[in-house]
Amino acid sequence: MLQFIIRRLAGAVVTLFLIGAVTFFLFIAGPSDYASLACGRDCSPTRIADIREALGLNLPVATQFWQFMSGIVMGRDFPDGHCAAPCLGQSFYSGDMVWDTIMDRFPTTLTLTLGGTICFLIFGVGAGMISAYRRGSTLDKFATGSSMVLSSFQIYFLGPIALTVLVYSTGWMEDPRYVPISEDPVAWFVGMSIPVVVMATIFTAQYTRMARASMIEQLAEEHVRTARAKGMTKKYVFFRYAWRGSLIPIVTVLGIDISSMLGGAVVTELTFSLQGIGRLAVNGAMTKDLPLTMGVMMFGAFFILIVNILTDIAYAWIDPRVRLS
Repeated sequence: MLQFIIRRLAGAVVTLFLIGAVTFFLFIAGPSDYASLACGRDCSPTRIADIREALGLNLPVATQFWQFMSGIVMGRDFPDGHCAAPCLGQSFYSGDMVWDTIMDRFPTTLTLTLGGTICFLIFGVGAGMISAYRRGSTLDKFATGSSMVLSSFQIYFLGPIALTVLVYSTGWMEDPRYVPISEDPVAWFVGMSIPVVVMATIFTAQYTRMARASMIEQLAEEHVRTARAKGMTKKYVFFRYAWRGSLIPIVTVLGIDISSMLGGAVVTELTFSLQGIGRLAVNGAMTKDLPLTMGVMMFGAFFILIVNILTDIAYAWIDPRVRLS
């Protein structure tokens, strides 16, 4: 298992380096004038020349690439001060270091991701497993029908309805907002409950159907039928033989969903006016803040790689044959 993890980590380092190289040459070495974007409108040629010199844009491309990549590991100096590692550059729009800006927004996205994941795994996978275990029952029909209806909804449709009913019409809850859990755990829970529940509702419906279908497929496998033929109880066969194999497709989709949410839950954050990574990426694109956009891309790529590694480890735990691949 240790060698399996080391191989995945080595591959992740290489992939992250390639992503950094592609990001650099798309933005920095591209056709756009980096200094003009940093200076803004109505900027004199003298000021643009000063910015090019301050940012090192007059240096060879190879040198600029080395400064960009080495800054992530060792830090980098800017005219306004030193950027400690991991340095992802300095924002044109605010003048703040990109890493500090991302760290200010990341807890919001992390709360959405972890909260939503816990909810839809418990309720979605749980409901799907129970439906498969009691296939054909009233509970199975209700869970299947509910999941089909809820899976047709989208966050930008269900979110405004939840806000209208729970916040604007009845006043039962306040507008969603993020409060650091270290400051006020109750306010953190209440402020993020509506976005988390709405996002989890959409995913719960999908995971209910997926878990049910995967479990029914596993129950039809030959080794499961053989165990039943030997006289083992349905409950024992369900938990001893079937459930572990049914997790493989769930883990696959779970890794993709968590990666997309960590990379930036754009729709959820825009719907509920939350200041997270997704909202930050949109703001960077709208203001043409290239360092901020590049930083968000690198940050999102890093967490996608981490989630993929954890997904591979989960594969190896569920099915040991994966370790030999």
